[in-house]
Amino acid sequence: MKKILATLLILGLLVVSCAKKEDAETTPLTSGEAKVSAQIDLANDDVASIVQNIYENPDSQTFANKNGETSLAACATISRIPAFGSTPAAGTQVTTTVDFGTGCTLQNGNLVSGKIIITYDYPTATATSVTVNYVFNNFTHNGHLVTGTKDFVFTKVAATTTAPIIPQHWKAVMNMDLNITINGVIYHRVGSRTTEITAGYNQPLADREYTVTGNWTTTPTGGSAWTSSITTPLLVKMSCMNVNKPLLVKGVITFVRDNSVATLNYGSGNCDNLAVFTFNGNDYNIIIGN
Repeated sequence: MKKILATLLILGLLVVSCAKKEDAETTPLTSGEAKVSAQIDLANDDVASIVQNIYENPDSQTFANKNGETSLAACATISRIPAFGSTPAAGTQVTTTVDFGTGCTLQNGNLVSGKIIITYDYPTATATSVTVNYVFNNFTHNGHLVTGTKDFVFTKVAATTTAPIIPQHWKAVMNMDLNITINGVIYHRVGSRTTEITAGYNQPLADREYTVTGNWTTTPTGGSAWTSSITTPLLVKMSCMNVNKPLLVKGVITFVRDNSVATLNYGSGNCDNLAVFTFNGNDYNIIIGN
């Protein structure tokens, strides 16, 4: 009996020891993975801009907005069902195809190809919420294949009461469920990001600024997933297009994988392609964009 108890005690100690060792093991996010995450963020940001531009300017056959400014690219072909030339009746399903062909450079320097197909029911003048679906067809962003289908929810937001005053406007929530292939690895991203204009409303495009909030999970094929949360709102500065730089210029994303925590800081608001990845008290400069 004593031998049995001793054996059970030893086995119990081994189990506890193994459990503690397993709990202590982590797979920290690397600076290379943080760069990949930033590349996916850029793709998401451009897709959000494309879909939002199409929804807010449903009768335009180019990416020109209501002020005639071209915000994205002049090399895209935009077609629509029902055809352009008349305003669809409320409730009519609208399907808009944005075709970037074999290669089209956006004004922020990112290279895209293929198609994004956008579908929604044409809203009434008093609509306060609209769901817009999007699907990719051989779409690439900076050479990375993007696949998947999901939606945006556009919601009208009341005018702000403090400076800068923003009239009633649309807020866009991008629901993500997509795959993007980078360096031969497929990354699956699920989550949401919310974009809202915070400066420059009714001003020239270059004067506009947006904030982005949200959280998501990224899982590489055969690898360990990590979660990302925007812990300091990201700032999108449209004026950076004029110097061919990424539009994300400020804000912090916090990554968590297993028991490890890291951050990516986009800076203080300057138009550049640099960000700082911090893990375990050490800083690493990374280059984002092309």
